[in-house]
Amino acid sequence: MDVIKSFISLLVLINPIGALPVFISLTANQSVAEKRRTIRIASIAVASLLVGTALVGDAVLNFFGIEIASFQVAGGILILLVGLSMVNAQPPTSRQTREEQEEAEHKANVAVVPLAIPLLAGPGAMSTVIIYADRVAHWYQLGWLVGAGVLLGVLTWLTLNLAVPISRVLGKTGINIATRLMGLLLMAISVEFMVDGLTKLLPILKGAA
Repeated sequence: MDVIKSFISLLVLINPIGALPVFISLTANQSVAEKRRTIRIASIAVASLLVGTALVGDAVLNFFGIEIASFQVAGGILILLVGLSMVNAQPPTSRQTREEQEEAEHKANVAVVPLAIPLLAGPGAMSTVIIYADRVAHWYQLGWLVGAGVLLGVLTWLTLNLAVPISRVLGKTGINIATRLMGLLLMAISVEFMVDGLTKLLPILKGAA
């Protein structure tokens, strides 16, 4: 398992910078103390979801009898759709629908839902963690994957705390450019997942390659 590649993949998927406009909108009426609490809870939720998925995600697939190759293809398609949305600088509908966004604007506590789940750590991030967890060959690699989840929680906390200055410096255009670049990376990663899964499901493709 490539530790650096897996970390970058998850960082691009979570994309805390791209979530800043939504975060600022959802917390516009909160006090400073309430915003700090929202950020803390959301960051802990992101880290907990990634760590929990890394530890039990593969077991869940085994329980339902789902082959990792099939999951790679399905996850790759999902991640591809997320990447396409990011390239168009649009919020992926796989993370949050318009109805969910409107409901969130009237919620008193938005830290876990929809901020942490599914806006930051959505189905794409969970799928990626499961795929990388299946590639773990040694216990310390699983430790690195768990550590990556914790680090991403810390980076989420730091980014959300700096939401206003980052948004002021980058502006809407800067955030959109960063999101588009991350979307391109994400699409390339999704293609790798799908090709790897299809090669396992259809060995004849490996011979043709």
